[in-house]
Amino acid sequence: MKYDFDNVAARYGTNSLKYDFVREKGKPDGVLPMWVADMDFQAPPEVLSDMQKAVSHGIFGYTEPKEEYYDSVTKWFESHFGYHVASEEIVKTPGVVFALTQAVRAFTTPGDSVIIQTPVYYPFYDVIRETGRKVVTNPLLSINGKYSIDFMDFEKKVIEQSVKMFILCSPHNPVGRVWTREELVQLNEICVTHGVTIVSDEIHCDFVWSGYTHTCFGLLNENAVIATAPSKTFNLPGLQVSNIFVKNPDLRMKLKTEITRSGYSQLNTLGLVACQSAYSKGAAWLNELKIYLADNIRLTKEFLELRLPLIKMTEIEGTYLVWLDFSGYGLSQEELDRRITAGAKLWLSSGTIFGEDGKGFERVNIACPKTILLDALYRLESEFLLKT
Repeated sequence: MKYDFDNVAARYGTNSLKYDFVREKGKPDGVLPMWVADMDFQAPPEVLSDMQKAVSHGIFGYTEPKEEYYDSVTKWFESHFGYHVASEEIVKTPGVVFALTQAVRAFTTPGDSVIIQTPVYYPFYDVIRETGRKVVTNPLLSINGKYSIDFMDFEKKVIEQSVKMFILCSPHNPVGRVWTREELVQLNEICVTHGVTIVSDEIHCDFVWSGYTHTCFGLLNENAVIATAPSKTFNLPGLQVSNIFVKNPDLRMKLKTEITRSGYSQLNTLGLVACQSAYSKGAAWLNELKIYLADNIRLTKEFLELRLPLIKMTEIEGTYLVWLDFSGYGLSQEELDRRITAGAKLWLSSGTIFGEDGKGFERVNIACPKTILLDALYRLESEFLLKT
């Protein structure tokens, strides 16, 4: 490979949320962080080079991107997903969660119902509750470790709860599903029939594994709002830049108005530089990264099947987040979390933060060098192999 993903970058002492807040988050010393969804790899060297040029210039004034920025974004999504978006249809925000919050405020009113599919990325709950809206859950069905959508329950709740907005997670975090076109078409038909605004969080769209295809929801419904960012793809979350695709002019104006009300205007200067550079020059790096991550997934699956068969790994179709089922040990979530943290000395994401449907599960971020991943797996083995 041209790029070195085995290099272990020193992250301690960098104010890293993932590594440097062990005590502040109530974790014991010596835990290995495998929780928050950023990667332990440096950003593409091509991106770092462009950022270094910007830093060398030394002036960080208010910045707006030129057409080259928009071209890099639109060409990426057209070439990778067959989805064309015009530059004027892109709304820039400092992050997808920020965008979801503004979308809830823009497209619904206090007291309205917003539906999500659980277990799901936990900020979804916050952006609904903290804006005074009502959370409606459509629990995913799990049969032999394979998750699917309960369409009857989805439509029933849309009708009974007078749902106004649907936040879709595609690919799904944490269960790793890449929804088929047929599944998305069915969801779209229900939402269109009942006048539900669709906001699709597609931040993990570039991590889809062999045999699966990501379908951008915008290909099915031009009135859907599509939330994207280079942050997961190129490991740039701290630079705070995302691109929200809103083709419907009325929805776009409502979203822009709500963002203006929040007091936010220009984005992070270096974030804009990094985003343009990543989408223009980062394809080769990403292709090699995906080969490396696919091998990490294989390694994890084989290790667990051979050495810890009671831990069931949900088949991962997309994302670099592995969803592990520990229910075979018969532990309460509290005891499971205690043994993960105090026993195995791992810092994972407890399943119940994604909703009650996550009980008995842990989410593991495998986007790291193999030495770190193997350390984590051996820690699991030392705690769970002989202790029941």
